[in-house]
Amino acid sequence: MSTHGEPMSGVDHAWLRMESDSNLMMISGVMILEKPITRSALEKLITERLLKFARFRQLVVEHANGAFWEIDPHFDIENHVHVVGLPGHGTYHDLQALASDLTSTPLNFHIPLWQMHLIENVNGGCALLMRVHHCIADGISLVRVMLSLTDDGVVPVPEEAKAKTTRTDSWIKQWVEPAQKLLAETFHLGHELVEETVDLIQHPSHLTDLAREGLSIGQELSRIALMPNEPPTCFRGELTGRKRVAWAEPYSLEDVRAAGKRLGATINDILIAAAAGAIRAYLLTRNDAVEQDHLNVAVPFNLRPLDQPIKTLGNQFGLVIVPLPVGKHSAASRLESVCQAMRELKNSYQPQVFYGLLGVLGKGPAVMEQTALEVLSQKASLVMTNVPGPKHPLYLAGSRMIQPMFWVPQSGNVGVGLSILSYHDTVQFGVVADKHLIPDPDMLITFFGESLSELLALKTHEKVAP
Repeated sequence: MSTHGEPMSGVDHAWLRMESDSNLMMISGVMILEKPITRSALEKLITERLLKFARFRQLVVEHANGAFWEIDPHFDIENHVHVVGLPGHGTYHDLQALASDLTSTPLNFHIPLWQMHLIENVNGGCALLMRVHHCIADGISLVRVMLSLTDDGVVPVPEEAKAKTTRTDSWIKQWVEPAQKLLAETFHLGHELVEETVDLIQHPSHLTDLAREGLSIGQELSRIALMPNEPPTCFRGELTGRKRVAWAEPYSLEDVRAAGKRLGATINDILIAAAAGAIRAYLLTRNDAVEQDHLNVAVPFNLRPLDQPIKTLGNQFGLVIVPLPVGKHSAASRLESVCQAMRELKNSYQPQVFYGLLGVLGKGPAVMEQTALEVLSQKASLVMTNVPGPKHPLYLAGSRMIQPMFWVPQSGNVGVGLSILSYHDTVQFGVVADKHLIPDPDMLITFFGESLSELLALKTHEKVAP
């Protein structure tokens, strides 16, 4: 019998092997806190809450028969928690510069694959920047992990309190449940389809049954493979591995909600259309042609059942290819195109296809995975995530969280990621990009704000046709 630890799943192993010097497979998240916290308070929270997730005490060990998760016999929290102070009167610009450097720095593969950076002197408060390798967790999992460190009041809940698990789970549901609901509504997925999706993950053999009922997974995969490659623009090119990040001041979620109701669009439609407008404006500044009808973005789609225990991390998500109408001149026409694209995706099984494909590739030869990745990465110019969050403020070690932001990695030759995240009735927008492609991500931030303002100003007579 093998004495190795827990075998790594095919999907997690696929993300592990995607790591390259020019494109790190690392999820990064920032939490900006109103008041300073101490290293000792942070380490106490990590010890009591984060380290209960076995993955954060485990090494990735490669053996002849595969990759395994094994407990690090020399685990030391000091290898994972680092304190750094911004110079002078630290600003958000300084924080973004530091975040850019950290997201460009590989994790140490000789210890468990995560780091927490306590950044002091940030506008009178502090910030936490967490870096987690994608083989440990997907974006929703990282949200769970980060939320496990927070409370819904100023005074942290005592470790011995039996209600602690309930408190954590309630915040997870408040973050994850709206996310899954939004995705289901966005792609018009009913309860039955969501259950089918989860069932496919737990019982892959059911793909055969569904195929007999008329669903051809092979056809869906062929459709993806036969998509035309993305046009050459400033969003595609050689990657350096040096990242630049930027994020905007929060926008009013109520304003977005009201505009969507007035225009016959969802919140998600409005935000995707705003991203399309920002990308169009940026292309024009780089003298890139925008005559093409659209650029594709890959959007992660959560496939994780809500009742799955919090201790279970890993990757359970698929991808949907969404066309951004950058060729449309007006905000109204871009919004109408986005709404139409969302309707057309209502019966898409792309998430399951991508998830199943990664599982197969992760268990096969590395050269096969690399070849498939190169083909698939030609089908999208960017990655975009959109996660709804809690409606009420969260606290970490007694300090109120002002703004959260996170970025997911961009696999293959994709080097630009957009993140949209709601929190406490606001919307945050962030960018992470290879500096060779987008050296000035703050311009995309500015253009997103302008594009969103255009959409919010649309009148009722410009309502999207049903």
